[in-house]
Amino acid sequence: MDVKSVFNAAVCAIGIAILLVHTVNILLKKDRRKDENYLLIFVVFTIVHFSTYLTFTLIKPHYTSDSFIMTFYTIFYIMNNVESLLLFTYMLSFVPLNKKTRDISQIVNITIFGIFVTFDIVNIFTHMFFSAEAGMYKRADFMFFSQGYQLVIFAIVFVFTVFNKLLSRNERIAFAIYCLLPFVAIVVQNLLPGYAIAYLSIIISIEILFLFINVRKNMQLANEAKKSQEAEIKLMMSQIQPHFIYNTLASISTLIKIDPDKAQKALDNFTEYLRANLSSLSQTSLIPFENELRHIETYLALEKMRFDERLNVIYDIQTIDFMVPPLSVQPLVENSVKHGILKKIEGGTITIKTYENKEAYFVEISDNGVGFAVKNAKNLDNNHIGIDNVRYRLSTMVKGDLKIESEIDKGTKVIVKFYK
Repeated sequence: MDVKSVFNAAVCAIGIAILLVHTVNILLKKDRRKDENYLLIFVVFTIVHFSTYLTFTLIKPHYTSDSFIMTFYTIFYIMNNVESLLLFTYMLSFVPLNKKTRDISQIVNITIFGIFVTFDIVNIFTHMFFSAEAGMYKRADFMFFSQGYQLVIFAIVFVFTVFNKLLSRNERIAFAIYCLLPFVAIVVQNLLPGYAIAYLSIIISIEILFLFINVRKNMQLANEAKKSQEAEIKLMMSQIQPHFIYNTLASISTLIKIDPDKAQKALDNFTEYLRANLSSLSQTSLIPFENELRHIETYLALEKMRFDERLNVIYDIQTIDFMVPPLSVQPLVENSVKHGILKKIEGGTITIKTYENKEAYFVEISDNGVGFAVKNAKNLDNNHIGIDNVRYRLSTMVKGDLKIESEIDKGTKVIVKFYK
């Protein structure tokens, strides 16, 4: 083999070895993300693509007929387009896009793909992209347009990723390099005809995708899983507090002698409160807001039993037909009672309100307690129950928001937003 053939064979062999390692790595992963499945298809096809070209490089010296050259290069041209098709599909599975944009993009993608593959097949008869003479590949005048589909896809992927603010900086850089590198490869390929520069650029691009996107994504998810576990422990510690249990049991004990029926009702409420807290520790899915509201009512009934006229409750429930993370509202109600109303000698009123608009459901917890200066409250969790924990559960489970408004001596309002 000549120098060019040795270089091309080496590039393909190295690429196949690297991609096989990535394939095994993805296959051995227990919980693959949806985008990783598309990445796996993309990588496996690239292995087939490289293997085909390697085979061609090794047997080309022995088969030099025009029909052989036309057949193999037609296959390569189609494979290049399939490679771009799979890259685009992987990008759609990874990048946050609304359903309408995603569906339209896929239709446009498949349509353009079909047109250019048709051109590749028609080239066998028209030779508008390339031809074969005396067993040698010969470029035609319109050869550049054979790469039209790939260039269009790279341009679309570039726009969808580099200008997408929902992607991290590293993710945008990785996709940008993958899209721009082929343009550089095309220029170099024209300067060094016969060398598989494009295949070398594919190897580099895929490595960048793995390092900047897939590996970092796995590390990020692992870190989030650890934070989630820590949050669950923190939730357990914050929601079942010894002093609350002690005070409630002491109040029930006193009521047993004074008002047995009221004591029985209080004990039932306390049992329900503990049950709801304990069940939430193992609950990983969303629950109906109606269940969360029932837990809030149970908690407030217990506090009302203990503090009587110092605690007044108003419910303004306009909607309950939505889902929430377990214990995403009750801790906020508890904060309002303990750190707002009960810090005033005369007590106060807490209002639980729900409503909705076109984009979201809202839960509003307001009180006329002591209030605080929000801008000066750097670590709310030091004094308030599970604020950071609630924020984390909202952001990871429902992409919800939590907004706190408060003014000293006037009270506090917490607004929780659950997107539809």
